[in-house]
Amino acid sequence: MNPLLFNLNGWEIPIIVLVVLLLFGGKKIPEFMSGLGKGIRSFKKGLNDIEEDIKSDPTENK
Repeated sequence: MNPLLFNLNGWEIPIIVLVVLLLFGGKKIPEFMSGLGKGIRSFKKGLNDIEEDIKSDPTENK
């Protein structure tokens, strides 16, 4: 990993937030975050389902 990517401080974070707001607008950001949250929830549910299938007795499925 490049350590320069995570070395943000001071004015850099507000500038990045301002650029994102200007590019995507105020309405698109909540929509994007909502979609991101739904995607993460779906991914976690899938992981849990797979984990439950692995933990279950393999003779039950036959």
